[in-house]
Amino acid sequence: MRLTKNPMPSQEPAVRAHNFLEVTNGYTDEMAVDEALRCLSCKNMPCVSGCPVNIHIPEFIAKIKEGDFESAYEVISRTSSLPAVCGRVCPQETQCESKCVRGIKGEPVGIGRLERFVADWHNAHSDAVPKCAPDNGHRVAVVGSGPSGLTCAGDLAKKGYKVTVFEALHTAGGVLVYGIPEFRLPKSIVSKEVENLSSMGVDIETNMVVGKTLTIDEIFDMGYEAVFIGSGAGLPNFMGIPGEELKGVYSANEFLTRSNLMKAYKDDPVTPIMKGGKVAVVGGGNVAMDAARTALRLGAEKVYIVYRRSLDELPARKEEVEHAMEEGIEFKLLNNPVEILGYNNPDDRRDPKNGFVTGMKCIKMELAVTGAATVISAMGAGKLAAKSIDEYLSK
Repeated sequence: MRLTKNPMPSQEPAVRAHNFLEVTNGYTDEMAVDEALRCLSCKNMPCVSGCPVNIHIPEFIAKIKEGDFESAYEVISRTSSLPAVCGRVCPQETQCESKCVRGIKGEPVGIGRLERFVADWHNAHSDAVPKCAPDNGHRVAVVGSGPSGLTCAGDLAKKGYKVTVFEALHTAGGVLVYGIPEFRLPKSIVSKEVENLSSMGVDIETNMVVGKTLTIDEIFDMGYEAVFIGSGAGLPNFMGIPGEELKGVYSANEFLTRSNLMKAYKDDPVTPIMKGGKVAVVGGGNVAMDAARTALRLGAEKVYIVYRRSLDELPARKEEVEHAMEEGIEFKLLNNPVEILGYNNPDDRRDPKNGFVTGMKCIKMELAVTGAATVISAMGAGKLAAKSIDEYLSK
């Protein structure tokens, strides 16, 4: 039995650095079965304890071993409403795979890769949706259609609740559509997951800014008995250093939203975005990797990751860091920006270059502690909320 995971097929770095197609191609049937055979089927299932949504991992892997991929999907969908998403963007290496006994000697089982395979196989071969309990007569509202809101809605729908999701943007998915790039999470995948929820009876209302279009009190007046607020991370935080007001300084939130949700990566985008030149991305998490790799694909001649700690402390997924390095992104580690420099022509206030970024001043740093928020953690919060709402309304 092999000690390492089956390698994930992917585009060549020199090719993918210039397109927005998904980087990885997924396992074939044969590769998935071979990877599943590495699972030891542990009776105490430590991998499940590492999963925030408690997927029955050995059980669905056992179905893959048998070649029964649809049954594997049924196992996953009992506890996860977004398997195709989780299989792509969740940090399995620090969660379920970190608990895998196979990883004591060699690499852990590629749980995330197998979850993605099963979800993709189901989407390609079946229109079946998870079974839901009969209508129990209760109505619940969910504010926000990100991973937390969608998970809460899915769990409640399975228990027979009538759920309505209110989304502020024109497209459902939250950070899955505005934050995570197409090359890491194709939007067709997100759309399919949302369609599955709609097929389960979940009503999704877009362009509904709760607090403006509707208030929480008005939602209760409409007959809803509980409201889950999963409105997301909100506005970005800046560092508060000189030069942040210069032209060319973006929050990653705005930069990625323009590219992902508003399709600025297309040839003739409606929304403006700066392209080309040299780009510095401050930070070392998954969002930083997404922004840096997006800038590269938008035509930047050189992209830098500027991070105040070392490579070992980078909170981004190892796979994303490796992909960024393969694509030619340069890492400036143990560097912290203290000022953003800009162009100013004192002799000509109408100089078109005035006010634009020209560089960044940094200082060398020493090490500290890190942390990162993830899609799967948000889904875990949504599951907990669904459980609490169910317990409250079932009294």
